[in-house]
Amino acid sequence: MSSLSIYPEDRPDNLLFETNDAKQIESKLAELGVTFRHWELKDLPISEGADDKDISDKYMELYKEEIKELQEKGGYKSVDIVRFSPDNPNKDEARKKYLSEHIHHDDEVRFFIDGSGMFYLHCGGKIYMLLCQAGDMINVPAGAAHWFDMGDKPSFTCIRFFTVPDGWKADFTGSDIAEKFPKYENEQSERAA
Repeated sequence: MSSLSIYPEDRPDNLLFETNDAKQIESKLAELGVTFRHWELKDLPISEGADDKDISDKYMELYKEEIKELQEKGGYKSVDIVRFSPDNPNKDEARKKYLSEHIHHDDEVRFFIDGSGMFYLHCGGKIYMLLCQAGDMINVPAGAAHWFDMGDKPSFTCIRFFTVPDGWKADFTGSDIAEKFPKYENEQSERAA
């Protein structure tokens, strides 16, 4: 279940607000200019031995209407799929890459098809910890300070949207704030792909 927890930026031990209600999450994040929605999940039977390209192609076809609508609304020219599993040999390096506060010059738009990950949004003197699960779509606007934690056992599949090819590049703020907040220690996805 998706959740939102809000803390003062200088007090990771002082919970100000917490909810699992999607409408409340959507409303709180909208105040920051962040879009949060829940999309209907669609079943995709994956045959044993299917490779990432085959799986990606099937998901792109399965969600083509949602992808088209979001591309038209947001002007996103590029769409791809990223997948991570707990046995990925690069998981620790990939996790560490986005654990420091950063911004992007493009929106960070993700639709979680499977699995989970934690976004930490730093805005107005507060930290918004958003646990995204399968079915969640988030749009962190360009320039918003944040970090992302895929967890110690990364297990997710996301559709990503970009307006420019290099817009996803992270520009790190140099702040150590991410070190002050708890990391996301996840369990493997409850939803089987």
